[in-house]
Amino acid sequence: MKGLISLSNKIMQRYLPDPFLFVVILTLVVFGLGLIFTESSSLEMVQFWGDGFWSLLAFSMQMVLVLVTGYVLASSPLFKRFLGFLASFAKSPGSAIVIVTVVSMIASWINWGFGLVIGALFAKELAKRVKGVDYRLLIASAYSGFVVWHAGFSGSIPLSIATDGHPFQDLIGVISTNETIFATSTLIIVAALFIVLPITNKMLMPAKDETITVDPELFNETAATLEKEVMTPADKLENSMILSIIVAVLGIVFLSSYFVKNGFALNLDIVNFLFLFLGILFHGTPKRFLAAVQEAIKGASGIVIQFPFYAGIMGMMTASGLAVVMSEAFVSISNDVTFYFFAFLSAGIVNFFVPSGGGQWAVQAPIMLDAAQTLDASVAKTAMAVAWGDAWTNLVQPFWALPALAIAGLKAKDIMGYCVIILVISGVVISLGLLFL
Repeated sequence: MKGLISLSNKIMQRYLPDPFLFVVILTLVVFGLGLIFTESSSLEMVQFWGDGFWSLLAFSMQMVLVLVTGYVLASSPLFKRFLGFLASFAKSPGSAIVIVTVVSMIASWINWGFGLVIGALFAKELAKRVKGVDYRLLIASAYSGFVVWHAGFSGSIPLSIATDGHPFQDLIGVISTNETIFATSTLIIVAALFIVLPITNKMLMPAKDETITVDPELFNETAATLEKEVMTPADKLENSMILSIIVAVLGIVFLSSYFVKNGFALNLDIVNFLFLFLGILFHGTPKRFLAAVQEAIKGASGIVIQFPFYAGIMGMMTASGLAVVMSEAFVSISNDVTFYFFAFLSAGIVNFFVPSGGGQWAVQAPIMLDAAQTLDASVAKTAMAVAWGDAWTNLVQPFWALPALAIAGLKAKDIMGYCVIILVISGVVISLGLLFL
């Protein structure tokens, strides 16, 4: 295993480009595939690309806020103590890897945005406290928990088809989450991953001479302090806890009202809202809060620049019909036994080019649902097969790793050697579940 890990890491370090170059290359690949497998002309593919380029602006801002608000919350003294308490249970590098995997999986199952941020932040805290643990594997393990998100409370596909008025209601009706997220087959796959992934990640620990650790001092942020000299009225406002408390109370009142009305229904906006106002409260003064924001925003450049390119790729995939062509190719070789497996694989491949659960479902659902009815297959299980495929290849998709990498201060190639092996192992577990459950 250690030899395989070493080889995988060396290959990724040598050949995996920066995420920005990765998305540029992916753009050219999709452009070429569109010309080959669809009837689209070069000019049309360029038009599809340009039309879609800005379609993820709102989502891009949400992801920037995931990074910024998560970092701000984690850098507050109170939250640092909480993460430190959790990290105190790790007594060795192996236990640190296991704990960060489990915590990340639980957080991702609750909400995908929550899992992305908490996993990376907790990994940094463990790196400060546990000597000899490989920092790259810590972050990879934290990110690996993301694989269960689409089988959890924020799964966009199962939640979509459980909502009255969804786009495919005339075809399949409303499918309860009892048949998708809480179906026995889904829960067994999730439970299996909760066992297999921590064990796998622990086995991925590199040889001692190849272990890369970090100096804990690098993680010590300098907090803004109260000014001691005579302050102007503006300075007094910046260092006043009263304003922070007032605005935080407003946020907490809104959240309380939301949870009373909607239950524990988290979405990305609510997670960001929660992180933001807890960060304001926990930092105490506006000055300390804004200092943390200024530090956090430095890591957001990758999201700001790269997400429009992914939106352009999505535009080419959907408008040209290339995503449909890919899906139909897998459906054509399926039978009533292998259908869920091939639906899973096709979704995994399409996810490289359309890295959005909701967007991918809009493209693939007409083909997959029609095939499910033709083969007399379960519509609910078909939807979950697509959902699992979407979540699965996120493990090697830099699009989703960017917030975690920005928090960690790493590059994609630093963790992808581990993620490729985790991809294979988790893929086997999910495939077996879809074939035999």
